[in-house]
Amino acid sequence: MPLTPPFDHEDGDDKLHEECGVFGIIGGDEAAAVTALGLHALQHRGQEAVGITSFDGAEFFTRRGLGHVAENFSTGESIAELPGHMAAGHVRYSTTGGAGLRNVQPLFADLASGGFAVAHNGNISNARKLRQELVEKGSIFQSTSDTEVIIHLVATSRYPTMLDKLVDALRLVEGAYALIVMTPRGMAACRDPLGIRPLVMGKLGDATVFASETVALDVVGAEFVRQVDPGEFIEVDFDGATRSHRPFGDRPARPCIFEHVYFSRPDSVFNDRSVYASRRNIGMELAKESPCEADLVVPVPDSGVPAAIGYAQQSGIPFELGIIRSHYVGRTFIQPSDGARHASVKRKHNANRAIVKGKRIVLIDDSIVRGTTSMKIVQIMRDAGAAEVHFRVASPPTGNGCYYGVDTPERSKLLAGRMDLAAMREFIQADSLAFVSIDGLYRAVGLKGRDNACPQYCDACFTGEYPTPLTDLRRHHQADAQLILPVGENA
Repeated sequence: MPLTPPFDHEDGDDKLHEECGVFGIIGGDEAAAVTALGLHALQHRGQEAVGITSFDGAEFFTRRGLGHVAENFSTGESIAELPGHMAAGHVRYSTTGGAGLRNVQPLFADLASGGFAVAHNGNISNARKLRQELVEKGSIFQSTSDTEVIIHLVATSRYPTMLDKLVDALRLVEGAYALIVMTPRGMAACRDPLGIRPLVMGKLGDATVFASETVALDVVGAEFVRQVDPGEFIEVDFDGATRSHRPFGDRPARPCIFEHVYFSRPDSVFNDRSVYASRRNIGMELAKESPCEADLVVPVPDSGVPAAIGYAQQSGIPFELGIIRSHYVGRTFIQPSDGARHASVKRKHNANRAIVKGKRIVLIDDSIVRGTTSMKIVQIMRDAGAAEVHFRVASPPTGNGCYYGVDTPERSKLLAGRMDLAAMREFIQADSLAFVSIDGLYRAVGLKGRDNACPQYCDACFTGEYPTPLTDLRRHHQADAQLILPVGENA
């Protein structure tokens, strides 16, 4: 992950993005081919770069490329370059200033104890500070990724075993991580003590598999075993022996609640709950909290579909596909001018005019980020003849940046970071606007509501309560007396 705060993208895309997904397998035939298939199932988590590293018992092999998995690992020749019964891979969504092959994971280094490859989902919130200290001691960095900080910390640790070196390194870092590590002795997988980023374990015959989401296990034909617990290290050797370690003790977990809202595929299970069911339940909570007299419930495809189904079921208002999405236009579409950029929303979304004309519409989306896309979709509905457009959002207002592995605009670019509800409604030009409450979101994922004394999820993007220190952010802004610092138990 890049050593930078969240950035604003200028390509017209108006969604939050998980910055990567990881997959690993040890003890299986055609490990690299299985890894490529697993990464394909995780493509939604990172669409700009992909890499796979394998180990054949003697050597490590790495192939990396920009673009999608299918563009880099679709041939027998590409897989043949990655022999062995152990492999790990990574899909990445880069931020501004963080693109390029040198940052594509897994990252690999020859350490004194042997080869070391790591794939990392998350973000180290004190990486700049640690990097500066390491450089002052003589470390030479080859990338701008905070993942490389972990490698240097492992390399300089004085502990004897690789596990102890890795634990020693991770005791120094703040933030979020789900790691898959390969060494000549086997594979290790671990999550940060709060479990902010997801990681699960499965079995494929005699092989052990790790992945960011259960859907990757499904696609490769692996059986889900369990999630890797927060703060847990799992070691697997080439004989299949598995050992679990918990070096950080037990702390209340804080997994990212946005996995339920948007990041995970709806056919995944996150934190022991169906993501699809959570999203449908969010829609039902929305209908209870913010009812509306309307003729149709229309999702913003594709992410708004489950919540719209729930809203329709709860409210009794018919569900219709009033917007049709083209799946052949992505963020990299050539946009030579502001006018073309603004037209990109219509290239992706087109009104189903025959359905919406003359109707009062409840429009359901998963979130509002900058608000530009929401405004344009409301206008598309009006241009198609909708009589009224009522906007309902299947998450609370996103008014704060994420520093745990999600690409987020600066707070000043977030609509909810600079406007109240009335101003947001005016900005997107909807007849009404409502968000699900934070308690409604917690109810949708099976809880009674948010425990404000000890929140069960990381929800900092909604509440501003960050569960870990944000050292680099504070250092970056320490001279700015106007900065409003995040509020949190450790902030």
